[in-house]
Amino acid sequence: MLLVFTHKITPRLTYIFKHIFLRILNVPVDFTTKIETFVAHKGPKITYTKAPLGKEFFVRNNSLLFEQGVGDPNIEVELWENIPCFFKTGEKSGIPFDIFAASFYLMTRYEEYQPHVADAYGRFDAKQSLAYKHNFLNQPVIDIWAYKLLDKLKEKYPDYHFEPRQYKRLSIININKAFAYKHKGIIRNIGGFFSDLAQMNFRSIARRFLVLTGFRKDPFDTFENIISLKKKHNIHTVFFFLYSEYTTFDTNISFSNRKYGLLIKSIIDYTGFGQLFSHYTMKKGEKLIKEKRRFEDLVNQPVTKSRQHNNRLDLPQTYQNLVDNHITEDYSMGYNAHPGFRASTCTPFYFFDLDYEIQTPLKLFPFAVVDETLLIQNKLTTKEAFLKIKTIENEVKKVKGHFISVFHNTTFSDLQSHKKWGELYENVFSKQ
Repeated sequence: MLLVFTHKITPRLTYIFKHIFLRILNVPVDFTTKIETFVAHKGPKITYTKAPLGKEFFVRNNSLLFEQGVGDPNIEVELWENIPCFFKTGEKSGIPFDIFAASFYLMTRYEEYQPHVADAYGRFDAKQSLAYKHNFLNQPVIDIWAYKLLDKLKEKYPDYHFEPRQYKRLSIININKAFAYKHKGIIRNIGGFFSDLAQMNFRSIARRFLVLTGFRKDPFDTFENIISLKKKHNIHTVFFFLYSEYTTFDTNISFSNRKYGLLIKSIIDYTGFGQLFSHYTMKKGEKLIKEKRRFEDLVNQPVTKSRQHNNRLDLPQTYQNLVDNHITEDYSMGYNAHPGFRASTCTPFYFFDLDYEIQTPLKLFPFAVVDETLLIQNKLTTKEAFLKIKTIENEVKKVKGHFISVFHNTTFSDLQSHKKWGELYENVFSKQ
């Protein structure tokens, strides 16, 4: 066990130390404010103070972990062995910056509590983030820092055995458009027909007719293929279903459609599942409650996993609503428009509520890439997208973290516009 000496044990301090040592490095950690206890400890130890007590490993602390509320800390990004870092420390410190304060700042999304301009969907824009501005969005720098710290600790305590963790992969499948034409009702299909006619999209008109008359499979009905790939390559997969009223932003099949309900029930027999909460649940807790109850009535079991449609997060309110409604895992921590690590870590972590200064029971699983971001927004070819995904995945492999990707059932369709997108998925998960 590693023992940490500090002048004051705070919720912030225990939160970030446990993330770095327990969850990333697999090192048990404990804390003390008593000098005699610290001196008597025979294992590895760290002083996290303004000055070292003796010859133990020392990290000079920044004040952030001993504060409350959200301030405006001075941040100057520098390089430590070619890796960006901030909160510089003095010469006596075992590393040149306060890894714990810097990690806390990034992982709690401290900057999202500060004044910022939201994008068109009401989200924090990646371009406003410290990681984007200083070109480390594609690196899980917290995990990288942790392993660099581990190297320093091994030099100091060569007899202590450190047990490495295992690299993991997770595939998220988003179901926000279960079908292109089927089960949408007469009015929506008539509207779709006239929309296609106005755009002279005769191919779509013909396809709609063939699907609705039963001569062709709906192009978005790709679920058998996805489950087949899951079995073939032993892919850890979690499906997230949008199950809400129709809105401008939520255009899935109606939750009242019996066939859609049967589809959901058939899929969850084979794989993990969660709920994709609709656009307006970002701030409206009562709407989230209604959707969750409705979905639980369908699947006849508690819903504990969630995602927010279009990754709409308003911190801390969105996560507070999830905690209040007994969601224990959320998979929305990432950016829609940019691949990379929104919280600068590829290790699942617990939401720390800066409003109440507490670690909550809500565990966040940060994703790194979204298929539509690469293929539609960034307009990459499937080859370019594959190389981008593998580059980011390799960053995760280096630190033995969790590589989490988001794909949509629509990606696997046989539409000309989606040609070879399904192959991209198989290539990603068939090649380690």
